[in-house]
Amino acid sequence: MSKSKEAMGILVQLIVAALAVVITAFLLPGVSVDGYLTAIVVAAFLSLLNITIKPIFILLTIPITVMTLGLFLLVINALMILIAAEIIPGFAVAGFWWALLFSFILSLINSLLGVSLGGK
Repeated sequence: MSKSKEAMGILVQLIVAALAVVITAFLLPGVSVDGYLTAIVVAAFLSLLNITIKPIFILLTIPITVMTLGLFLLVINALMILIAAEIIPGFAVAGFWWALLFSFILSLINSLLGVSLGGK
C-alpha cells in the first residue's frame, strides 16, 4: 500500500472518530464538545493516549483486571477520557460515570460508523 493511501486511511479514521465524539457528546448531557475542531483534537488525543499511556495502565493493573474478568479495562478507558477532558479546552466531562458511559457509547458509535463506511 502506498504512503498516500495509508495517510488517507488514517485521516478517514480520525474524521470518523471525531464524528463519533460529536454524536456521543450530543447524546450525553454530561459531556460537551465545543465544535468539530475540538472533536478532531479529542479523537487524535484519545488515539495518542491509547497508544502510549493505556498500555502502561493495563500492564500495571493486570492483577485487578484478571480478578474483575476484564471489567477494569472499562475503568481504564474512562480514565483516558477524563485525562483528555482535563487537557483539552472545549471538551468537558461531568465525572467518572459520564466518562465511563461516554467511553462505552463512543466505542459503539465508532464501530457502527467504521462498519458503515467499509472499514476493517
